[in-house]
Amino acid sequence: MATELEELIGFLSSPSPPVKKIAVDIVRDYTGSEDGLESLGKYCNVVLPSLSRLLGEKKVVSEPAAQALVNLSQKPELAGKMVEMHMVRTSMETLYKQDCEITSLLIMLLVNLTQLDAGIDSLLQSADEKMHGLYVMKLVRSFCSSSCEGKVDPFEHVASVLVNISKKEHGRKLLLDQKRCLLKQIVRNDSKSLLRKRGVAGTIRNCCFEAENQLQNLLLISEFLWPALLLPVAGNKVYSEEDTRKMPLELASALSIEREPVTDPEIRVQALEAIYLLILQEAGRRAFWSVNGPRILQVGYADEDDPKAMEAYERAGSLLIQESGLDEELTDTSSLAETSS
Repeated sequence: MATELEELIGFLSSPSPPVKKIAVDIVRDYTGSEDGLESLGKYCNVVLPSLSRLLGEKKVVSEPAAQALVNLSQKPELAGKMVEMHMVRTSMETLYKQDCEITSLLIMLLVNLTQLDAGIDSLLQSADEKMHGLYVMKLVRSFCSSSCEGKVDPFEHVASVLVNISKKEHGRKLLLDQKRCLLKQIVRNDSKSLLRKRGVAGTIRNCCFEAENQLQNLLLISEFLWPALLLPVAGNKVYSEEDTRKMPLELASALSIEREPVTDPEIRVQALEAIYLLILQEAGRRAFWSVNGPRILQVGYADEDDPKAMEAYERAGSLLIQESGLDEELTDTSSLAETSS
């Protein structure tokens, strides 16, 4: 005899819209508690496909179905089941259907699924040579064209998806592929959204782990890369003409005027870690000196009060000071390498 929960899950496939609506709402509410997640997890082979089929229905049904899947996907074992049943493909196909009304929820589902290696492979379409990278290209295009300052931003969680896929080498290589120019598009994203800013900074930082082999590709977008990395760590000071005349126009212009400081230390740490990875390479150090990067680190460090960010400044600064023959040029920047008190 079927249990009450089994009967409830069965109603997700009811031909009656009112019954289906009631059932999906109850299942969604179940996923709001640990006990509910555990109970539903025992029936994952039935409940997950049933919820997946509801994603293409009207919002009154698709929204609670998506909410339930987002909650269930927080459990790695259930997220794994979803990847196996091609939930990434289902999410992407639903996402780009005309008049999709659950965009934000589907992106949040992708965030959870790409916490897993299998989920990243599925989103990258690694097994399909002809389709490889198409999903990511679509997401990047939507992410870069949909910023809605002061309004609902349905694609802002793509920032977290990009961080997830860039943690893996094959994800970084896709973003750095010069034919696709994906990282260039991401770096150019200018938004006040903290989630977007963190995602862009984290994605750049992860991609810089490829600096040893792909430094040239990274420096090809230096016009956008250096401002993205240096402006968050430049401190609050208005720079002098002496400082800015040694910088490219895009940096000099921004640092010559009053500007809104980057108050989130996580973004500053991510930027500094990316800089460190770049200047580990000789060509990266030369490029950094060419934009007067050490001076920017010096000024930014003087304004810094976050311990983790100060440590990141010091790590980058010590690497510059170790550069043979540069001690005299650094002069006052030696403080970057000292341990903060």
